[in-house]
Amino acid sequence: MYFVSFFSIKTKYFKRSVSLTWLFASVTLLLSQVALGQGSSFKDDMAERTRACTACHGEQGKAGPDGYYPRLAGKPAGYLYNQLKNFQEGRRHYSLMTRLVDPLSEAYLQEMANYFANLKLAYPPAASPPERVSHRLLNEGQKLALEGDSTRNVPACSTCHGAQLTGIQPNVPGLLGLPLDYLNAQLGAWQTHQRKAAAPDCMSDVVQRLTSEDLVAVATWLSTQNVPPAALPAKQISVPLKAPWRCGSAPELSKAQP
Repeated sequence: MYFVSFFSIKTKYFKRSVSLTWLFASVTLLLSQVALGQGSSFKDDMAERTRACTACHGEQGKAGPDGYYPRLAGKPAGYLYNQLKNFQEGRRHYSLMTRLVDPLSEAYLQEMANYFANLKLAYPPAASPPERVSHRLLNEGQKLALEGDSTRNVPACSTCHGAQLTGIQPNVPGLLGLPLDYLNAQLGAWQTHQRKAAAPDCMSDVVQRLTSEDLVAVATWLSTQNVPPAALPAKQISVPLKAPWRCGSAPELSKAQP
């Protein structure tokens, strides 16, 4: 079967929480050793101060090697800031992230977000579809991503995430260049209310209108699409939104309501 259980995906990744304390301590120790080893040559800039981020999210935030930690480089600054606040305020749940951002001020979170947003790095080629995936599943995912489903009042992903699915400034992320495991896990978290955003939570409303198989289809198709060369987040949405899609974490979308 092509259906993937989001609960099994969540279980796979949330088992990591058992070792989070050890991992957090290891990252802290690693950073301390780096600083001590460098001594006076330590360069106090954002590249050095965000090593705790890039330890998981890859060098310069290019993405972790395991298919779960997403890319940070080049994402809209408002989106990155909102996600850091979501971890800090309990709308997203990952203990290591929460511990890292808990003591940080809003000004410093914004500085971190701006730093990663301004890193313009090339994307690697997209992964090929898994062998078990059918053309039917990919076609269904493409249709939902680019056309939506008017019978269920589901907007296309491209309506909010940009015509090229590369995001919209300043608060909406791109959907391309993300690994399948990460997309599956996050859509599953939205569907099971494990992940939330500032109210009104438009993503939560959208995924409740879709089946888990729909979400797997969308995630699979998105993960196989290459990011357009020199792609940047769009400056405005491509199609005016219709009620009830109002997004608390993306006020520019709410203002686009007719």
